[in-house]
Amino acid sequence: MASLAEIVAACDALLAPERFADYCPNGLQVEGRSEVRRIASAVSAHAELFERAIASGVDLLLTHHGLLWGSAPTPLTGAFRQRLKLLLEADISLLAYHLPLDAHPELGNNALIARALGAQSLTPFAEHRGQPIGFIAQLPSPGSEPRALHAAIERLCGREPLHFDFGPTPVRSIAIISGAGASYLEQAIAAGADAFLTGEPAERVMAIAKEAGVHFIAAGHYATETFGIRQLGAHLAERFGLEHVFIDIPNPI
Repeated sequence: MASLAEIVAACDALLAPERFADYCPNGLQVEGRSEVRRIASAVSAHAELFERAIASGVDLLLTHHGLLWGSAPTPLTGAFRQRLKLLLEADISLLAYHLPLDAHPELGNNALIARALGAQSLTPFAEHRGQPIGFIAQLPSPGSEPRALHAAIERLCGREPLHFDFGPTPVRSIAIISGAGASYLEQAIAAGADAFLTGEPAERVMAIAKEAGVHFIAAGHYATETFGIRQLGAHLAERFGLEHVFIDIPNPI
């Protein structure tokens, strides 16, 4: 068992959310019971997740996408009210980290994907308001055949990716930014990456990739963001001697 305050402090020290101008508040979003025995990690905060967490006897939920977004107060109405009611009545805490978890060099989505693909070195890229949140990964020499890279990403993410196969053979470097990272494609091209991997595509990227001669691969917003939050949960469980479960609620987007 560990105190909620200890866990929050450990996460804040590890992920340093104060460095990021994020789209949401990072850290403790909903305060529940002060002592924690069992934690669950998941990608996105919503009613189905909360119901499953309650059924699992969870004290603390860790998510990548929390309940709170933007800087203005959120009206306590409708679906938001119902979600909050589930947490408060069950006395479950919600702890959320967004860009700090994407960017982390050990526990982050992008670094974990890169290492799972056999990356030999990682260079930070994709600056968001002064802080890099992605990595350019150098693949093992002599590089990867595009079909082999496609298959490796499919195995890793558990779904067939969208692949605009306009880049070189072999692929020696791949820029990685999970989730909705299509806007960083041109930064990856400028940095000389052979391929770009993200979660969601945008309509414009096919032409950009074709004209630049790079591979564009979209493997799913949800699917590319399961890695970091699951690893953070496992890290906290080991550090504090807690039970941990990853609650998988797949989203085709």
